[in-house]
Order: sequence, then structure tokens, then C-alpha cells
Amino acid sequence: MNRIKPDAQLALRLYVQRLGDNALITGQRMIERVAGEPELEAELANANFALDYLGQARMYYSYAAELEGAGRNEDDFAYARNDREFQNFLLVEQPNGHFGDAVVRQVLFDSFYLLQLEALLECSDQRLAEIAARAAKEIRYHLQHVSKWLIRLGDGTSESNARVSESLARYWRFAGEFFAGDEVDDKFRAAFNGPDLSALAVTWQSNIDALLAVATLTVPADIEHPVSGGRAGLHSEHFGFLLAEMQHLTRSYPGATW
Repeated sequence: MNRIKPDAQLALRLYVQRLGDNALITGQRMIERVAGEPELEAELANANFALDYLGQARMYYSYAAELEGAGRNEDDFAYARNDREFQNFLLVEQPNGHFGDAVVRQVLFDSFYLLQLEALLECSDQRLAEIAARAAKEIRYHLQHVSKWLIRLGDGTSESNARVSESLARYWRFAGEFFAGDEVDDKFRAAFNGPDLSALAVTWQSNIDALLAVATLTVPADIEHPVSGGRAGLHSEHFGFLLAEMQHLTRSYPGATW
């Protein structure tokens, strides 16, 4: 670790921290849906998937804390930062809405996240590669589950098709942010053999096209001005409410322990 240049070290820490932010906020949104799924099997799956994301967030944040070396821990990253310090994708913070909304949001994100994790298996930072290997096993199953639901809704009744089509059209504009890399992504890729976002974009689009064809859903037209800003800490109006609820106990009782 001492041989790594300071700017590369910072890029690694921020990259890992962003992975934690995406996992934490995704898990929080899924927790909000507990007892709200259409059938028992889906309810149990949702609860377990939420725990998987929280477990991944803990691994990422713990590693980010070690890289930072400032005495912070995983709880500090989750509960002691303000909204501008979070750098998650805007898609994962969007409200749950109806079941079709949640399915579409998860399909779009998990399709990207799995490709990202598989690419990270080849990164030169061994610790991150090990975390990615563990997370990929979980996300691969998550994606299979939500993909089956997307097919069931899209190829179901005329109402289910219409509602999930509307969800897809509404969330599509957020997907471009997955591939709009910045300086952190560039430095991480150069120093640690990180993911090639342009290559991931081609594979993601191909996979999504194939899934939507099976689900009898139409691929939305390209968005001229996709929504972005999460990497820069610029969030939607929904994020402040999510963060306030998630951090309420820690903010109300600072330093408290169980």
C-alpha cells in the first residue's frame, strides 16, 4: 500500500466508498419494501437481498476506512456524512413506488452492478477483488430473480405490461449515469486495471435489449439529456428524506452503542 501514489490511493478509496454508497442506499430502499411484496416468496427474497446489500456496504466502508486511515469506521461512513458526501447513483435513491417500479429500478442497476463486479475481479487491488468476488455471487442471483419478475410483468396482462413499461420509460434516463465516468473512475482504471465503462455500456445494452425482448417490452429511445450528478454529490429531492430516516437514531443519540 505504501508504494501506491497518493492520487491513486485517493482514487481507490473514493471508488470503494462509492461502491458502498450504492450498496447502502439500494439496501435501504429495499428495506422500505419489507411486507410490501406481492407474494411470500418475493417478500423473503427482498428481505434477504436487502441484507446482502447492507453486508456489501459494510465490507466496502470498512475497507474505505482503512484506506483513509483517519480513524473512521463503517458506521461513520453510513450515518455521519451529509447528503453531499454520498456519491451513489441517482437511480438507486428513487422512491419505491409500485412493485413494477422497484423491479425495473433493480433490473437496470443490478445489470450494471454485476458487470462492474465481474470486471473488478481482474483489478490489481487484491482486497477489492476479493470483495467483488463475494458480492458477484449474491448479485448474480438477485439479477436472476428480478429478471424473472420483469418477464412475468411485461409478458403478463395488458395492465402489468403498461405499468412496467411506464416504469421503464421513467427510469431509463438515470441509466446513462452508470457509464458517465469521471476523474476517479479514470484514475482507478489506470492505476488498478479498473472497469472500462465504455465496454461495460455495450454489454449492458445488449443484455438489457435481450431481456426486454423476452419480456415483450420496448427498449426506450435514447435520452438526449440523461440525468446525472450522484458522483458529484448532487442528489434528487428524495434523497434528503431517505437519509433523514436512515440516520435518525444515530443523529439523535450520538455515540450510543447497543
